Amino acid sequence: MNSVALAFLSAGFGAGLAVLGAGLGIGKLAAAALEGSARQPTAAGDIRTSMIIAAALIEGVTLFAIVVCVLLAIKT
Repeated sequence: MNSVALAFLSAGFGAGLAVLGAGLGIGKLAAAALEGSARQPTAAGDIRTSMIIAAALIEGVTLFAIVVCVLLAIKT
C-alpha cells in the first residue's frame, strides 16, 4: 500500500471518528435538554438557547477536525 492511499485512509478514518463523536455529543446534549425541559417547563426557552449554542460549538469543532483531515490527506 503506498503512502498516498494510506494518507487518504487515515483522513477518512479521522473524519469518521470526528463525525461519530459529534453525533454522540449532540445526541447526549439533546437528551439532557429535553429531560430538563420536561422537568421544568418554565425554563424551556433558556434550555433551548443553551442547547443550540452548545450544538453549534460541537459542530464547529467537528467541521474543523474534518477540514484538518482533508488538508492532511491532500498535502501528501
